[in-house]
Amino acid sequence: MTIDLKGRVSLVTGSSRGIGRAIAESLAAAGSDVILNARQETPELRELASAIARDHAVRCEVIVADIAEVAQVNALFQQTFKLFRRLDTLVNNAGVLRDALIGMISQEDMVRTIGINTIGTLNCIQAGTRLLQRSGGGSIINVASIIGVRGNAGQLVYAASKGAIVTATLAAAKELAAKQIRVNAIAPGYIDTDMVKAIPEETHRERVASIAMGRIGTPADIAGVALFLASPLSQYVTGAIIGVDGGMLI
Repeated sequence: MTIDLKGRVSLVTGSSRGIGRAIAESLAAAGSDVILNARQETPELRELASAIARDHAVRCEVIVADIAEVAQVNALFQQTFKLFRRLDTLVNNAGVLRDALIGMISQEDMVRTIGINTIGTLNCIQAGTRLLQRSGGGSIINVASIIGVRGNAGQLVYAASKGAIVTATLAAAKELAAKQIRVNAIAPGYIDTDMVKAIPEETHRERVASIAMGRIGTPADIAGVALFLASPLSQYVTGAIIGVDGGMLI
């Protein structure tokens, strides 16, 4: 069955690179108009929007906003409404990862991680829900993490920030189902993005060895699940936390 999202509008936060970019491209390939979001505007982001629009014959816009700031989030969705008059899919992907052992975690890293990963997602759910309702319903896709489900040494704050997204997904799914808004989460495992580039080689090998499928995941692996959750194929799916980790053990 071919997934056809023509006539729909999707907003993907943190979509300048990595998982967010792959999700945006997969939604556009299925025919959805797309809004790219990042904290800062760059020539590369504008070039990406132009390439997506050209390659997939869709409309692709850029709206800059720091999702940790509620005023900027409100402006993000107001601008979305001005541009498209609707929203069908909201992908809460923007996030940061700052590892530190307990006792060595700076207050700055704690505030920023929770601010973007948790509060930022909650800000977008609140503001985005109003626009999704105007469209008669839709899909909210939260990008959590296997760390938010299983925890991991050296990632106390990141685990807390993503664990909150797991439970927020369950709560929002229950509250918004009557409004025909589905809320699900993807929990990626070890994925080949810029976040893992600084990991020492020995640690990298250990993490790949812990994956039953024997390879690191790709952004495309996550994007495929996001496409399913944005499509009519998942029209009766809400409150699901889908692990995309290749059988990784932590």
